Amino acid sequence: MATFFIDTSTGQIATNRQLVEAGVIAPDEQPKLPWHRIQGSRDATTMWFAVMRKREKGVYIGTLVLRHGEHHASLLEGGWEEVPVGEISAGTPG
Repeated sequence: MATFFIDTSTGQIATNRQLVEAGVIAPDEQPKLPWHRIQGSRDATTMWFAVMRKREKGVYIGTLVLRHGEHHASLLEGGWEEVPVGEISAGTPG
């Protein structure tokens, strides 16, 4: 279970825990720009939810969506990209 963030300048996705472990934030802090919290359940797991991103007007936006549903398919058709679980980290974008 995790809270996900997106770097709006690169599209990189990371969990709060990964940002703390990478030294981006202290355990009691929230990330600052360019990191932005992805709206969704605070107890989301990548087993059930897909982390999606899309570049709009020069910045990346992100969302969480239940996997394999109609909304998931609609986002894919609309140009959204599903972020592979292995790319979710506080490191450099994959």
